[in-house]
Amino acid sequence: MADAGRTVEAVARTQYGRLLAFLSSAFGNVDEAEDALGESLLAALTSWPNDGVPKNPGAWLLTVARHRLIDGARRTGVRHEHADAIRALAAEPATSATVGDMFPDRRVELMFVCAHPAIDPSLHAPLMLQTVLGLDAARIAQACLVAPATMGQRLVRAKRKIRGAGIPFQVPPAPELPPRLDAVLEAIYGAYGLGRDDTEGTDTGGRDLMDEAIWLARVVRERLPDEPEVRGLLSLMLFCDARRAAGRSRDGRYLPLSEQDPAVWSAPEIQEAEAELAEAARFGRCGRFQLEAAIQSVHVDRARTGRTDWGAIVMFYDQLVHVAPTLGARVARAAAVAEASGPADGLALLDALGSPAVATYQPYWAVRAHLLRSLDRLSEAAAAYDRAIGLTEDPAVRRFLLDRRS
Repeated sequence: MADAGRTVEAVARTQYGRLLAFLSSAFGNVDEAEDALGESLLAALTSWPNDGVPKNPGAWLLTVARHRLIDGARRTGVRHEHADAIRALAAEPATSATVGDMFPDRRVELMFVCAHPAIDPSLHAPLMLQTVLGLDAARIAQACLVAPATMGQRLVRAKRKIRGAGIPFQVPPAPELPPRLDAVLEAIYGAYGLGRDDTEGTDTGGRDLMDEAIWLARVVRERLPDEPEVRGLLSLMLFCDARRAAGRSRDGRYLPLSEQDPAVWSAPEIQEAEAELAEAARFGRCGRFQLEAAIQSVHVDRARTGRTDWGAIVMFYDQLVHVAPTLGARVARAAAVAEASGPADGLALLDALGSPAVATYQPYWAVRAHLLRSLDRLSEAAAAYDRAIGLTEDPAVRRFLLDRRS
């Protein structure tokens, strides 16, 4: 029974988005597809411990879910065009083929549906995180700093909007693409960031979410090969992923980038990231993700040269702050300037931020503490470390900061 339960959990984690995207596009209703898929997962929890796990768990869930949709359509008198596509697949025999062999992947289309201008822009990314990647409303609410009940209500309304507005499940035409593509890329990167936050070096669920985000970026790149920011995002995530194993010592201690051993970095991922970034540059349209990837490219070049070109990193951050003046970019620029020109110059940039958001922004206080410590302003550094430690959720990072404070 425990093995069956673990299998249900694994299938839900790895195939939920693909199953939901296909059912939603075939039926034209995300809400009902979600309900049907949820019922199929509950049925699996009941059936599989007694009957055994089927050879193709994803195909089993798909079959049960589409039967639920067909039955629901009959009961409610819904016209049958939406159910026809599902019913046609019901005749296909259950085989040992993978889910990917049985039906097309419609997740990219579903992501663009979630980014439609008829939907509140603040819900584009949360809606994609839930429908395409299967994150629950509570986890999304935590990331967005809102109450879970509030986020749940907003997501329900957004899904009803998809049906009410008759939004087509397709990649939009070229004139409508840029703003919706931005939202899609933000959601993919947001998913990668959530997975990275969840891992703390060991969590398998977070690792799966990071892998899924990278895979989705590859899918979008295949569908939109002439969009350089798609390649920029894929390059950025690959650079970050290449260093994942180096972020912790053997005894679990957090290692900042400057203390990581470049020999541990993944050379194949770095090579792929460099190739994607070079291809993106060929289009001559530089955006936020390409600039962030370029910064990471300079960092990983330490594996070849043994040094970090902080002047180049500052130059890229100058461009990034111009294109996307986020708090994170401005704090990171201050840290880079400190490395290139000295801690006093970096601290002056932090002092100039003056944003209320810095009160709860952990990287600001961690960087500020480091710079104050470098300037021998130790009592101020200790207070900044205390703020950073209080805002840190990762136990390994907290231990690192406590050691630095000591």
